[in-house]
Amino acid sequence: MDMGNQHPSSTKLQEILKKVKDLGQQVASFSGLLADAEYKKLEGALTRQLFEIDSVDTEGKGAIQQTRSRAAQEVERLLKDLEQNANHPCRLEIQKIFEEAQKLVRDEIAPLYGGGSCITEDFEDGIESIILRLTQVKTEGKTSLRKARYRTLTKVLAIQEILESCMKRQILPLPLSTDTHPSVSKINSVMCDVNKARASLITLLIGVNNNETYRHLSCVLTGLIADLDSLDVSGHTEIRNYRKEVVGEINSLLKHLDLEEEGATTAAFDLAQNQSIMKIEEIRKTATGMKNDLLKADTISDLQLGFKAELQGLIAQLDEVSPGRNPFIREARRRAVVDVQATITYIDLKEALIKRQTYVDQTNTEHPSHKAVWNVLGSLSELQGEVLSFDGNRTDKNYKRLEELIIKQLLALDAVDVAGDECSKVARKQAVKFANNILSYLDMKTDEWEY
Repeated sequence: MDMGNQHPSSTKLQEILKKVKDLGQQVASFSGLLADAEYKKLEGALTRQLFEIDSVDTEGKGAIQQTRSRAAQEVERLLKDLEQNANHPCRLEIQKIFEEAQKLVRDEIAPLYGGGSCITEDFEDGIESIILRLTQVKTEGKTSLRKARYRTLTKVLAIQEILESCMKRQILPLPLSTDTHPSVSKINSVMCDVNKARASLITLLIGVNNNETYRHLSCVLTGLIADLDSLDVSGHTEIRNYRKEVVGEINSLLKHLDLEEEGATTAAFDLAQNQSIMKIEEIRKTATGMKNDLLKADTISDLQLGFKAELQGLIAQLDEVSPGRNPFIREARRRAVVDVQATITYIDLKEALIKRQTYVDQTNTEHPSHKAVWNVLGSLSELQGEVLSFDGNRTDKNYKRLEELIIKQLLALDAVDVAGDECSKVARKQAVKFANNILSYLDMKTDEWEY
């Protein structure tokens, strides 16, 4: 129906629904808590839309009544989703970990505020533990949880990087003596100010500093660079290098000041849009296609054996992907490498089994225990093919079957009596390692990891 011919009440409801749709997108990405100002703002905006919907006069027209009812239901759904986002167990877990990080910073930050650069190992280890726990929080694919986890993790990673810089300075030579040149005293003074700024930045990132702002701290750091630039250190290479080092310290702090803005973009917290992740997924897709071609084949042809060189090339491409300091990207890359390596070992074993068939005379005279190990490897090769193609979870009957069959082969290897034959002993050890690798790969495929 043309908009101009619609009943005024229908037109009003359409306008409200447009606003509700925009609010819905904000609700879907809301990553805060009930006490946050953004929560109250969204809740208020949705409640106003409910009042607007209730004020629409349907004049007893059934179609308009149904539209008004659907609009009200949509707003009520969004209000419920908003509350669930803020109260989601995983969101509360993220907040709990973040509050522990806040306490850790409060307890350990004092030395930096004094202008020193001494950082305790407990502080560094505590931050490392916080990062590990954050990476283990499940997001169930929800945008709001991904955003909350990303923003929290990014801040803690920034603090870790700042602390690592402090730890490096603790093992570097002390600042130059003030007797070296008049400018040294000023540089040393600036370095003390940098340490204090470092403490302010850490407390800002973790949300325990109400007396500082990102804007003011940026001005302070920029001013310190200007002070250093004004020093005349011409002809003094050692002092110039010292100044350069301090400027580098300041620049390393400045780059963390835009974390608030960065975390607001979907591409930042939704790693599916991250360039490194996209590259990893592209490589995995190529590797998966090659793996599926191999598994469909009745025999391993020379062409398929040539896949191995291509797969090794994919590993080289994965090595070139930079994870930065993001543990999710680093883990995604590691898993992709394991995937590709699993296919390569499958080809290697198939190739070795084929070669054995061409040397019947040699295999007939080999030690019985060595032959027994190879028989187990033949069974493991078939099981590895099944594991490579397995796409279920740990509750599947097929998972239990595969796990039991692999363990059965491990027991068979344990029962092999090498009878002092060194070659058989080495072969059995390698076969046990191979079987355990298949088990580990099966576990990795079913551990429900997510980025």
